Amino acid sequence: MTKQVTLSIDGKSVTVPAGTVIVDAAKKVGIDIPIFCYHPKMEPVGMCRMCLVAIGRPMFDRSTREPILNEDGSQKIQFGPKLETACTVPVSEGMVVIGLSDEVKAAREDILELLLTSHPLDCPICDKGGECPLQNLTMAYGSSESHFVYTDKQKADKHYPLGDLIFLDRERCIQCARCIRFQKEIAGDAVLEFFQRGRRTDIVTFSEPGFDSYWSGNTTDICPVGALTTADFRFGARAWELQQAASICSHCPVGCNLTINVRREVKSGGGIAIKRIMPRQNEWVNEIWICDKGRFVHHFTDSKDRLTHPLDCRDGKFVETSWEDSINFLTHRLENIQDKLLTIVSGRLSNEDLFNLKELTLGLGGSIGLYTQMAGGDLTSRYGLSGDSNLTNLGEGDVVVVVASDLEEEAPVWYLRVKAAAERGAKLIVANARPTKLDHYASETIRYHFGKEVDAVRGIDLAGGENVVIFFGSEGMDLVGSAALADACADLFKNAGNVGKVNNGLVGVWPRVNDQGAWDIGLRPLGDLKAAIEAATVVYIVGADPAGDDENIKLLLSECKKRPEKLTVVQDLFLTETAELADIILPALAPTEREGTFTSGERRVQRFYQAATPKGDAKADLSITGILGSKLGLEMESRIPSLVFSRLSGQVPGYSGLNYQKLAQVQEQWPIFKRSDLYYGGTGYENNAGLGVQLPLLPISSPSEEWVWKDQISTSQESLLSGDGLIAVPVTKLYDMGVMMVPTEILRNRVAEPIVTMNPADAQAQKTADGMTVNVSVNGASAPAVVKLDDSVPVGIVLVPRNCGIPVTKPEKILIRIAEASLT
Repeated sequence: MTKQVTLSIDGKSVTVPAGTVIVDAAKKVGIDIPIFCYHPKMEPVGMCRMCLVAIGRPMFDRSTREPILNEDGSQKIQFGPKLETACTVPVSEGMVVIGLSDEVKAAREDILELLLTSHPLDCPICDKGGECPLQNLTMAYGSSESHFVYTDKQKADKHYPLGDLIFLDRERCIQCARCIRFQKEIAGDAVLEFFQRGRRTDIVTFSEPGFDSYWSGNTTDICPVGALTTADFRFGARAWELQQAASICSHCPVGCNLTINVRREVKSGGGIAIKRIMPRQNEWVNEIWICDKGRFVHHFTDSKDRLTHPLDCRDGKFVETSWEDSINFLTHRLENIQDKLLTIVSGRLSNEDLFNLKELTLGLGGSIGLYTQMAGGDLTSRYGLSGDSNLTNLGEGDVVVVVASDLEEEAPVWYLRVKAAAERGAKLIVANARPTKLDHYASETIRYHFGKEVDAVRGIDLAGGENVVIFFGSEGMDLVGSAALADACADLFKNAGNVGKVNNGLVGVWPRVNDQGAWDIGLRPLGDLKAAIEAATVVYIVGADPAGDDENIKLLLSECKKRPEKLTVVQDLFLTETAELADIILPALAPTEREGTFTSGERRVQRFYQAATPKGDAKADLSITGILGSKLGLEMESRIPSLVFSRLSGQVPGYSGLNYQKLAQVQEQWPIFKRSDLYYGGTGYENNAGLGVQLPLLPISSPSEEWVWKDQISTSQESLLSGDGLIAVPVTKLYDMGVMMVPTEILRNRVAEPIVTMNPADAQAQKTADGMTVNVSVNGASAPAVVKLDDSVPVGIVLVPRNCGIPVTKPEKILIRIAEASLT
């Protein structure tokens, strides 16, 4: 147990762990010591001097080490000759801290006066106005007079781009180095630094492109002034105009907690528009950080390309129709359909959506499948993180394993938290067929050949780990390979002997936000999707784009559209390639326009709330399904998500007893972040809307599942990868051409281009060179791409980014030809 220390701060007694700095100790008893450079998530540097306090320490006799007492019997306290920085001094037993003396007040006035000597009078137009620590602390501690002459103020560039997402107003910077330190210490992307000296000190970026990091937006949150602003919010609104709604990021399985700031606007037709996305504290999930994808991709909500009304394909063209006509038509086609209905869903949908879709499909005698290339959700429900698990608790003596996953690209905040665990002393084992950024922090790196993931896992020794967490992905695998890897990881974890212990477990790095929820609800992958579509009369595709991923599925759905007995229904946000082949298109609401729940990869069920005004006549997926089911005589809820969740919790193992009220419960978190003291943690939001609930583990004695699809797949990944020729292996990029990314113009320059990365030996055999444009043929489809050479890529393997113009979702044979443009 950590040694506890008792001290006095401004007359209040406080007991805290040894090593705690005075600023944090004061926070524990509600005393705010003003700060600029200090941040509780980073190492202290004592640069701004705003936290100066008087510190007294107990006196002891040097010869006897006995305490020296006052006449009244109390221990004598000796104060230092100078004030000290409360952010760098650790507490000690019997320490006395005074932050309210005249000397301290005068020092704070002096510091603020110095900071303001060259600070511009931008408050009326500054984006930080209304939530600016410098502004607030000046009002609280500053002087009404200045010794400096206004005309002597230092002038510097304004609206200077550090990159395409972040702007710097150099005049406003107070050189606290929070942004620089965040990028070095937390993000691991040291792309910012100080330049020049004295009053000319400046922040610069030396990466290409500028500010090349997935975490740039966090620097605007922790900046204590308006020096750093985001490209999409700058001059967009004032802080006091904004309302907030709690939400969950829907772009990866981490489930980061968000606050969506909104206001009504004329340009939105009087509706509620999203102005910015901010982090919401949840120390069990994302702490106070979010990646730039989660921060900026909200623009898809307001895209002009959103589907807003039901569409009916007539004579090869889509025409708007009413919900009544669409529902009546579908009701007629689904009556007495029995086993000829096939529903295809994705983990992009909420738990409520998935539950209603399952109820509808099975109620009509049909079959439903999860659109995914990754298995193992049944194993994470039995061997996943349990109880009050928190990755922040991992450190020295613990073991973290990451297999077949590029964690920064697939689940960015998990990358930050695993990196931090390694820096605290945890043994990090990274196993992959190629190098990833996480290798820099690994204690052990295992390099295997694609197709040999299981062998690599079986060779890992986890002996001696007090806590063990295993992250498994699906890079380089088809569904069967993924299932085999999940089994091997489960065996590895069981052999470690930590099943059921807090801070231990198996975590799936899923492709989508709610894949874990889909597995919990009982949805399973379809092995032979093509055969399932061919056998069905009505194909109902919700939140998935199989035609955009697979040319064979695209051709099959094209053929289905020509046959009058076949009906394809697509329910989505945009006119995807699959939607273009549908007979009926139903417009769905975005997560920002409704409420519901997601289950993260750590199996934490969390609520999200409506923030924006629904677009057009779109409806929530659960509502569409509920209305349709009710028309067909099924007992279904179509209006209130909480009632759907109540039905779900009554039927889904592990969810028993959960309701929206429990998911909305909060508790005190450390560090303590409040909007009332923005200088301490930044302009993020405290969590008043729910921390979610981590699900209990299901009984291990439950029989293992036998999936029919294991026998349906004719070609296994191992035989494919061991054959001749080039094999395309899809790899995930955070910035891809996904359905939510494409409408987000602010990130357009960051989207991964169609690139084929190969070993120089393969390039020489193909007579290609670095930077050359080639035509890539896979599954009957052809697409242009640019060659990139990398000698770390295994021979015979070509890495292809997912969702970037080349339709590859699993390892496939690939043919590369030099494009005519390159020949000329």
